Amino acid sequence: MWPYCLLRMVCAFLLSVLPISVLAMSVTFINPGKSDEIYWVTATNSMAAAADNLNVKLEVLYAERDHLRALDFARQLAARSAQNKPDYVIVSNDYGTGAEVIRILDAAHIKTFLAFSNILNPEERQRILGPRQIFKGWLGSLEPKAEEAGYLTARALIERGEMANMRSSDGKLHLLVIAGDRSTPTSLKRNEGMRRAVAEARNVLVDQEVYGEWSREKAREQSTWLYKRYPQAKLIWAGNDLMAFGAMESWAASGGKPGQDAFFSGINTSAEALQALISGRMTGLAGGHFIAGAFALVMLHDYHHGKDFQDEGLELERPMFILFSTQEAQRFQSQFSDLNFHKINFRKFSKVLNPAVKKYEFSFRQLLQQTEGRK
Repeated sequence: MWPYCLLRMVCAFLLSVLPISVLAMSVTFINPGKSDEIYWVTATNSMAAAADNLNVKLEVLYAERDHLRALDFARQLAARSAQNKPDYVIVSNDYGTGAEVIRILDAAHIKTFLAFSNILNPEERQRILGPRQIFKGWLGSLEPKAEEAGYLTARALIERGEMANMRSSDGKLHLLVIAGDRSTPTSLKRNEGMRRAVAEARNVLVDQEVYGEWSREKAREQSTWLYKRYPQAKLIWAGNDLMAFGAMESWAASGGKPGQDAFFSGINTSAEALQALISGRMTGLAGGHFIAGAFALVMLHDYHHGKDFQDEGLELERPMFILFSTQEAQRFQSQFSDLNFHKINFRKFSKVLNPAVKKYEFSFRQLLQQTEGRK
C-alpha cells in the first residue's frame, strides 16, 4: 500500500503530464432546427468537429422547429439519472424558449449556455436577470452579431443597384424585404442591420416588409404578389437563403432574370446559395455564423478545465458573419462541400490549450484562412 502523501504526488504528476483533453466532459445541444435543415445540420457538424477535436462527448437533440419539443427535451434531460445527465446543455433562444429551458435545467443542477440566438425580451430579462444571478447554472451566452448580416447584405444590394442604375422614375432605389419571423431575436437583429444600411444610403425606399417564416415556399408566394404591387422594386432583401430562392424563383417565373434585371441577397452558406453567388444570380451573401456552437464548445471546454470566460463578459455578441466574395464562396465549396469541418483545428482557439490566447476571436474568415491551401 502506497503512503497517502506519495499517492498524492503521483496523481499530481500524472495530471501535469497527461493531456488535458483526457478529462472528458459531456455536452447536449438542443438544436431548435430540423434534422434535414441545411443551416442547423451545418451547425451541428461544425460542433461535432470541435467536440472531437476537444474530446467532448456531444449529444444533439433536434426540436424540428417545435418549441414545445425543446421544452420536452429539457424536462427529459432533467429527469435523467445523475450519471446520465450531461455536464452542460447548449440551447438557443429561438421562439423565446431559452428562459424556460434554463429554469428547468437549473432546477436539475445542469449547467446551461445560450448560443446562436440569445437575446431575451424585457419580460424574460426581468424574470431571470443575467447569467449566474437567479439561475446560477446559466453560465453565459455567445451570439453572432446578427445585425451585421442584415447590414452587409443590404449594403451590397444597394451598391449593386446604384452601379446598375436601378433607380426608379422618382430617383430612388426601391427595396422589398422578406424577413424571417416576428419574434426570434436573430430575425429582428438582421432587420435592424438592413434598416441601418437603408438609412445610410438615403436614396432607398422600402416598399413593403413581409415575414416569410424562413420558408422558400412562403417567400415564393409572397414575392409573386409583391412584384405585381411594386413593379418599380428591383432590390429584394431576404432574411435567409431559402426565402431569397423563393423570391428568385417567382421572379424567374414571370420572365425575369435574377442577377440581371433584379438583385437578391440572402444569408447562410448552403451549397445552393454559394453557387448562386458564384454564378451572379445572388448579389449579396453573408454567412459563417453557424460556427457559434463550435465556439461555444471551446468556451465550455476552457470553463470545464478551470479557465472561466467571465473576464471577457458573460453575454458575448461577437462578429462571425462575413460577406462572401466569389473567391471565398469557391474556397468554402472546395474545403467544406461535404459539411465536414474536421480539418479545422479548434484547439488553437482554446485559452487552456494555448495560454498565449488572451481574447477569443470568432470570425468565420479566419477559419477559411486556416484551411486555405489544404486538400
